[in-house]
Amino acid sequence: MSKMPDYADHALRMSEIAAEAARGYFRGRLGIEFKKDESPVTQADKGVEAEVRAYLEQHFPDHGIFGEEQGFDGVDRDEIWIIDPIDGTRSFLSGHPLFGFLLGYLKAEVPQLGVIGMPALGETFIGVQGQGATLNGKPIQVSRQNRLDRAVLYVNEGDKIHRDYPQLFDRLMQSGQTRRFAYDCYPHALLAAGHVDAVIDYDLQPYDYLPVSAVIEAAGGVITDWDGRSLGLQSDGRVVSAATPDLHAEMLALVKG
Repeated sequence: MSKMPDYADHALRMSEIAAEAARGYFRGRLGIEFKKDESPVTQADKGVEAEVRAYLEQHFPDHGIFGEEQGFDGVDRDEIWIIDPIDGTRSFLSGHPLFGFLLGYLKAEVPQLGVIGMPALGETFIGVQGQGATLNGKPIQVSRQNRLDRAVLYVNEGDKIHRDYPQLFDRLMQSGQTRRFAYDCYPHALLAAGHVDAVIDYDLQPYDYLPVSAVIEAAGGVITDWDGRSLGLQSDGRVVSAATPDLHAEMLALVKG
């Protein structure tokens, strides 16, 4: 992994490109379409991904690329970049600033580097395996919280969890010292920076959870699926992240009931 520092420099540049492109569309007149699952996609989603893909094709022509909007090119390659151009399109199209840009680098399907960019906030979280995590170049790390009853807990996609796992939802509503409802990547970024202690998430795609997992793990946290398995391209999109192994174990126990 001797090239990782250079890869991090490239990742930062791509985050800057994505942020500039996204801000150019934000709170403007957006052409909005809806996918088969009724999720929205805007000109911004397509435009940001196109710019990042162009950068990758220029600098890493032998690598695979998996983007939310344009799909998977080079699925059989050992090194893959994964892109979510606008994580939180519903936030973006409604003028809410907590949308993100996600970028990950995988080798043999294992996340090695992740970026959580927050274009409207001017924040860029980067995590590199074995090298730690930073926010705008300054080191960050997770909290030391190891008890759920004292934890700041974020529940992402709470409406979907309530619909599909009502008993779990009820348990979540009685858990944590402080709990908040949220969506998308920012709660996981706040966990990496030590402000949030645990996050439960649901119905995600690889381009949602793999970049985030690299940042959280680099910051010292723990993130798995709801069964405690490591995350990969084939994971089912149910995710739980926590600051410490003890807290993560409590979260898994809570999920299992």
